[in-house]
Amino acid sequence: MSPAFIEGIEHCLPNARVTFDRFHVMKVVNEAVDRVRREEQKELPALKRSRYVWLKNPENLNSDQRGRLEELSQLNLRTAQAYQMKLNLREFWKLPCREASSFLQHWVLWVLSSDLEPMVGSARTILRHYAGILAYTSSRISNGVLEGINSLVQAARHKARGYRTVEYFITIIYLVAGKLNFRLPT
Repeated sequence: MSPAFIEGIEHCLPNARVTFDRFHVMKVVNEAVDRVRREEQKELPALKRSRYVWLKNPENLNSDQRGRLEELSQLNLRTAQAYQMKLNLREFWKLPCREASSFLQHWVLWVLSSDLEPMVGSARTILRHYAGILAYTSSRISNGVLEGINSLVQAARHKARGYRTVEYFITIIYLVAGKLNFRLPT
């Protein structure tokens, strides 16, 4: 959701709709949940070493983490409230396009009315990128493949410690990410 990404898409692909996928939106929300936890743990030492309990999806928690989550959830924590907001937003990604806009509006209003400043910040970020987030529900496009290719390109750039010309770098990108078949007949 960076301005560089948006500008690059708008400049290079003027007919494309900017779409933000689940990973990047949930990353913003997870960072907010963690900020709420860090603020609250200053007053409540029981929250120490509980970071991944709140950041993992419930189905990915091991039995110890599940028990710790249940134990901490009994304490009426601000972190637990932020966690519930995060879990609620996960449902957005499963909704059909016609229901998604209403759901997201209600979620944003709920979070904006809370007194959890990090979560309010995440809701404002979602509002700023509302159209792109909503675009996901009709396209179901993820940029995971693009992120993977970018990772390969960056690794090639670091491995070479730079290239003399842009043309050489572009050639390496084609070699690394182009899935070219070099098996020549023998």
